[in-house]
Amino acid sequence: MKILAVSDIELPIIYGPNIRQRFSDVDLAIGCGDLPYYYLEYIISMLDIPLYFVRGNHAHKTEISSFGERQYPWGADDLHRSTRRAHSHLLIAGIQGSLRYNNGPYQYTQAQMWGLVLSLVPHMMLNKLTKGRYLDIFVSHAPPWQIQDREDRPHQGIKAFRWLDKVFQPTLHLHGHIHIYQHCSIAQTMFGNTRVMNVFGFREITLDDQALAHGEIKILSPKMKDC
Repeated sequence: MKILAVSDIELPIIYGPNIRQRFSDVDLAIGCGDLPYYYLEYIISMLDIPLYFVRGNHAHKTEISSFGERQYPWGADDLHRSTRRAHSHLLIAGIQGSLRYNNGPYQYTQAQMWGLVLSLVPHMMLNKLTKGRYLDIFVSHAPPWQIQDREDRPHQGIKAFRWLDKVFQPTLHLHGHIHIYQHCSIAQTMFGNTRVMNVFGFREITLDDQALAHGEIKILSPKMKDC
């Protein structure tokens, strides 16, 4: 199984005529925020795959295009404060936004983020009872506290996300928000049993199909590497 995760910037390799040729083997797409709705809709329509998303701190409550006004990308599934069972096996949950710094619509205090994360706990406990595990993929816009974040307030990580990763140990925590411009910037970090991954731009993630069939999540690529 292959996942296409996108975040923060529009790229011609995706929003262009060759998307089907380049990403023909992708089964599922995940949006980690700060991308216009038309961009996510293009992925859905051109690849004919499901797309799950959270909003970033720069998102607008209403997006206006030649097709009219809308509050979400058509055909996409909003993960904010909810859990989903994707592609028959994957257990996915998400939280939108970033730390509050200028009172934008999708910005929250650390205390508010705690409330949002705690609202996921009953769903994850039910996953554990029925599926044998709490969560496979946690999707957010902002990174967890002191993992791939920055010192300036807009880009500080979320303490509640770090707690979720530590306690419930999803296999993957996908986020955006932190822009990467250097090849050797850290984009993957192992935090306990969770691989925290910055998907700025786009990232292709391949999972083992045989493991998925048995309810296990095994990442085949991208491999962890040091610069």
